[in-house]
Amino acid sequence: MRSELVFRALEQESNRYQLVQQVAKGTRRLHRPNTRVQETMNVVLEHFTTPALTSERVIYEQEEMRAA
Repeated sequence: MRSELVFRALEQESNRYQLVQQVAKGTRRLHRPNTRVQETMNVVLEHFTTPALTSERVIYEQEEMRAA
């Protein structure tokens, strides 16, 4: 659930305003046409919860979302 992702992201970034700003920027950069914005936001929030997440995994997830 997205609420769980948000709470885990808040452990990394304590300032909620900055978290929202960074998630918005990340969503705009990673979003692809014909995909749900909600799914892109979840991917961005996963970035904040797992610092070791590589860009290759993000590209793979974006390809999966695009194929669906």
